[in-house]
Amino acid sequence: MTLLSTSALGVSFGATTLLKDVTFTVARGEKWGIVGRNGTGKTTIVRILTGEQQQTTGVVARHPGLKWSVMEQHRSFEGAETVWEGAAMARADLMALEKSLHAQGDAMAVAGDKVTDAMLDKYSRDQERFEREGGYEFDNRVDSVLHGLGFEPVDARTRPLSTLSGGERARVGLARQLVADADVLLLDEPTNHLDLDTTQWLEGFLRETDRTVMVISHDRAFLEAFTDHTLHFEGGTATPYAGGYSTFVAQRTERRLSLQRASDKQRSVVAKEEDYIRRNLAGVNSSQAKGRRKRLERLPRLSPPVGDESTMSVRFDVRERGGDQVIIAQRLRLEVEDRTLLDEFTGVVRRGDVVGLLGHNGTGKTTLLRALAGDRAPTSGELRLGGSITMSWYRQDLASVPGDKTLYDIIQARRPLWERGAIQGHLGRFGFSGDEVMRRASTLSGGEKARVALALMMLESSNLLVFDEPTNHLDVESIEALEDAIERYEGTVLLVSHDRALLRSLVTRVWRLDQQRISEFNGPFAEWEALQGGSAEEEEEADLAPAPLAKPGKLTKDQQAAKRELERMRKGGK
Repeated sequence: MTLLSTSALGVSFGATTLLKDVTFTVARGEKWGIVGRNGTGKTTIVRILTGEQQQTTGVVARHPGLKWSVMEQHRSFEGAETVWEGAAMARADLMALEKSLHAQGDAMAVAGDKVTDAMLDKYSRDQERFEREGGYEFDNRVDSVLHGLGFEPVDARTRPLSTLSGGERARVGLARQLVADADVLLLDEPTNHLDLDTTQWLEGFLRETDRTVMVISHDRAFLEAFTDHTLHFEGGTATPYAGGYSTFVAQRTERRLSLQRASDKQRSVVAKEEDYIRRNLAGVNSSQAKGRRKRLERLPRLSPPVGDESTMSVRFDVRERGGDQVIIAQRLRLEVEDRTLLDEFTGVVRRGDVVGLLGHNGTGKTTLLRALAGDRAPTSGELRLGGSITMSWYRQDLASVPGDKTLYDIIQARRPLWERGAIQGHLGRFGFSGDEVMRRASTLSGGEKARVALALMMLESSNLLVFDEPTNHLDVESIEALEDAIERYEGTVLLVSHDRALLRSLVTRVWRLDQQRISEFNGPFAEWEALQGGSAEEEEEADLAPAPLAKPGKLTKDQQAAKRELERMRKGGK
């Protein structure tokens, strides 16, 4: 059954056209990935689908009574005090009905023999509605979602919302969205604050739900895991594709090639016609040339496909080779507010390694990076850089981008001898052109700030690059450009990320931080991931398998004594 559709939809702001000719249909139960560069209209189309914004042209058709669950609706927790209440607020009506049933039950208990038919009828109707709308399963549903997103359900009943970090509040908002009574779940970058395990849980949840799902995401592995349709924004329009993310990539490539061939063929025909017109406009074939010119003027021109080049062109160079030992840790101990994050760790990162630093949120990954950068001292032990090692750090909070300066001034402060053209050219590599270079950094979006942070890293030519969740604010095309740049980089990389596609492509060694220890795996992330999956499956099979029967053998002295005692008791019983 079709839930919603668009036909020839267009969006304009004054003389500027953002989108045109957008046509697609979404059926019940489908799982859609919404992808495209930042600023191409993804958020706008979402607002139009939900009715928050009106299109300029075209038609949007929605199934009557269609219910949405949208992230923006779940960021405020007014009226909720605990984590559990924050997640359950999505069904405030159901919680209110449950309280009403309790109050009605108490009132009837007090009334005793004086209970009226009206009281019984109302209680019966409310109870039937409570059951029909899943009230008796609601608590378990909230507990299950909270547990999947990394919260302990029992603790969530009493844990104040005010004690949560920004990332934890985002996860509570996501939980509230997932438990909502909705036909369509519309998620906007849901994996930004999730670790690997939690992301995999969310994939399974979305894959198994019978509701329609539409997800704006840059996480390629996440989209590949559960989507069956893709809506791609590019070149001022949006094109639907059937299939998961990898299928979309193949179809997009084929479509671009087809468009390029058609454009090239038309350009060749037009060139021949224009040549004929020039040669014959003033000759004996003048009337034919004029006729051809009129037809040529009316011919709708095919535009070449939008290229797959990224919004940014990044390259990391190494100014100095540096020593073979890049990072050295000896009996390292890290504590935060009397809580031990890492204890007695000794390890070495060598030149050319791409180390993936993994671990659940809150285990201390960012604290370790801060200690490496010298922002905090180790509690004990040693953490240092090797000889002639220079480090560039991409911070998750993008604090390296000063908000009170223009983009031009930010680059000029790092390269005071550069002329204006060189500064503008450098910013142009990262998608900033013309007057945009005079924007203050405080006015930039998260994705734009991320590109400025990468532009600054590129200037440093360090032989050690440290990335803390670099894909959080980047679109898919920018992530692919960053991935290519790291792959070409000749230095050493320490990478904290939940983007499995990025990790699979780049990481050559794995450090897993868990329970105050770092376990090392000297191999690619893909191999580590496969081993982790195999171990989990073996444990699950072991739990389900029946216990093996004991093999017969000689009895110990104690077993022989117990056997004789058992036989004596049986004889005595007879």
